[in-house]
Amino acid sequence: MPSSPQTFRQYIMKEADNRRYLKIAAAGLILQLVIFKILYPFGDYFSDSYSYLYAAITKMKVNLWPIGYTYFLRLFHHISHSDTALVAFQYLLAQCSALYLFFTAGYLFQMSEQVRKVVFYVLVFNPLILYICNYISSDGLFLALSLIWFTQLLWLIYRPTLWLILAHTVIIAIAFTVRYNAMYYPLITALALVLSSQKIYYKILGIILPLVLIYSFVNFTSEESRKITGTRQFSVFGGWQMANNALYMFPHLKEFPEPPADCKAFHQEVVYFFTRVAAHTMPVSPIDGAVYLKHPNAPLKHYMAKQYGTKTDSTGGIQSWGSVSPIYAEYGSYMIRQHPFYFARYFLLPNTFNYFIPPLEKLTEYNLGTDEAAPVAIFWFNYSSKKLSAVSLNGQKGLLFFFPILFGLLNLLFIWIIIRWLISKAYKEANISTKKALWLVLATLLVNAGFSILASPIVFRYQVFAMIICLVFIGVLLDKLKQELQLT
Repeated sequence: MPSSPQTFRQYIMKEADNRRYLKIAAAGLILQLVIFKILYPFGDYFSDSYSYLYAAITKMKVNLWPIGYTYFLRLFHHISHSDTALVAFQYLLAQCSALYLFFTAGYLFQMSEQVRKVVFYVLVFNPLILYICNYISSDGLFLALSLIWFTQLLWLIYRPTLWLILAHTVIIAIAFTVRYNAMYYPLITALALVLSSQKIYYKILGIILPLVLIYSFVNFTSEESRKITGTRQFSVFGGWQMANNALYMFPHLKEFPEPPADCKAFHQEVVYFFTRVAAHTMPVSPIDGAVYLKHPNAPLKHYMAKQYGTKTDSTGGIQSWGSVSPIYAEYGSYMIRQHPFYFARYFLLPNTFNYFIPPLEKLTEYNLGTDEAAPVAIFWFNYSSKKLSAVSLNGQKGLLFFFPILFGLLNLLFIWIIIRWLISKAYKEANISTKKALWLVLATLLVNAGFSILASPIVFRYQVFAMIICLVFIGVLLDKLKQELQLT
C-alpha cells in the first residue's frame, strides 16, 4: 500500500506520471484501433461466431456455448449494428481492464517507475489484444471480465468492502455465463475472502452469493436444455468434450473394455474407427487440437449423424448435439476411470506440455483463411455482400507466432522468480497484505493451469488472461527483488 493517504482515484488523476500514462494509452489505443480496422475492416469469424449470432437472431435461451455472449450481442445490437463498433467496444473494454490491473498493481505494490514503464508499454502496444477482440466471439469479453475479476481480488485483500463484494459477485456471475472456464473463479474468490480482513459474515456472504447466482444459472440452463433435447444437461458441449478427451488414449490401448449398456452402440463406432478407419494413421494428441470433435469421420460426429438421421435441426445444433451428449459424457467418464494411466499419459501429459507453448490455433489466419462471411453475419451486421476484405488472410501468423513462446518463457520466469522471492529477505520484510496477494496470484495461475489442462486441448487464445497476470506480477516481483538481484 502507498505510504501516503491518497485514494486510488487521486493516485491515477493527480500523479503526473499516471496522467501521462492515461494520455498515452488513450492516444495509443485509438490510433492502433484505427490502423487495425483499416487493415481488417471486418470482424473475424469461425464456427463459434456463427453459433453465437444464430442464437442471437433466434433469441435462444440456451446454446452449444454459454449463452452470456449471445445476450451481450443482442444488448449491443440495440446500440449499434456495426461490427466495427462491436470490435472497438470489446477492444477498449479489454484494454481498460488491463489498465485497471496495471494501475492497481502500481498503487498497491508501489512498483518503481522503471518497471511500470515496461509493463505499461507491453500491455498497451500489443497487437495480440487487437486480434483477440476482432473475433466475433466471447474471447475479448471474457478476457476483460477476467481481468476485472482478478483485480477486484487484490482489492478484497487490501481494502474489502461490502460494495466490492457485491460488485465482485456480479462480475463472477456474468463471467460464468460468458465462458465456463470461470467455474473455478468462486474457489479463488473464497481464498481471497478467507485471506482478507473482512468481517466473518461478509466473508460468508461473498463466498455464498456467487455460488447462488451460478447455481441459478446452471438450473435455468439445464431446464432450457431439457425442453429442447429431452434431457436435463447443463452443457450440451460438455459430453462431447469429455469423449474427445478420452479418445486420445484409444490407439494405445491393448484391449477395449466393455462400456456401460447405454454406450454399446457408440463403443462399436469407436472400435471400428480405431481398428479400420484410423488404423494406419499416426495417433493424434492434444497438441493437434480437438481432432475427434472436428473430424467428420471420427466417431463423435459419425454416431450423431446415424442417430439423428436426416432431420432438420432448427436449434443451432443443440437438439442434434444434445441428443447424444449424455452418452458421450457417460462413455468418456467411464473410459477415463477404467484407464487413468493411459489418460494421464496420452492426454494430460501432452496437454501439460501444450500449456507452456499453446498452439495459436485459429489465430494463425483471418476468417479461417476465407474471404466470405456466412449468411447469419451478413444479416446481423447488415453487410452489403458476403465478401470480407483484409490486408492478409494468413499474415497474422508471422506477427503472432512468438506470443505462445513468450507465454512459456513468462511462466518459467514467474516460477523462478516466485521461488526466489519466497526464500528472500524481501519476503520476510514484506507486509502481510503483500504476502497474501502474491500467494493469491500464485494460486490463480496454478488453478488456471490445472483447470485448462484437465478441461480440453489447450489453445493460446484461452491463456491470454494468464499471460497478462504473469507479465504484471513478474514486474512486481522483480521490483521487490531488485536489490538482491542487483537491478538498477
